[in-house]
Amino acid sequence: MLNTDERVEVARYQKEIKDMLGLKTENLVFEFGTRNNAVKLDLVTVNPRHNQSFLFHTSEGIDKIDALKKMREYVKKKYKEENSYTIQWTTVDSNDLHTSYFRAKDMYGALDKLYYGRDMNTISVYIVKLNPIS
Repeated sequence: MLNTDERVEVARYQKEIKDMLGLKTENLVFEFGTRNNAVKLDLVTVNPRHNQSFLFHTSEGIDKIDALKKMREYVKKKYKEENSYTIQWTTVDSNDLHTSYFRAKDMYGALDKLYYGRDMNTISVYIVKLNPIS
């Protein structure tokens, strides 16, 4: 259970991360859980155009604040070091072709972010492309 000071610190880190990414509050979800006796933080983005959510990154820490610090560090330094991918996809109940962009170590990491929290059979992927380094 977080005390008042810890809740304020958690909110401060969440705002910093949101501001660094340049996203609106409603387009970013901080999902906390546990894994291997650690606090796991899944940072999820929500695309306002098609209202789909995707995994941005996962971090782990000894508590919520530590997990948020590690997420902030990733956004600040490591995020831009990963490869950029473009994925074109549709949902099974729609024919609308969507284009989404992900940063990941490899193509499989980008697909994992696309499929996060959903059944793989609900999305059809048409193209996965490694973007050129700019």
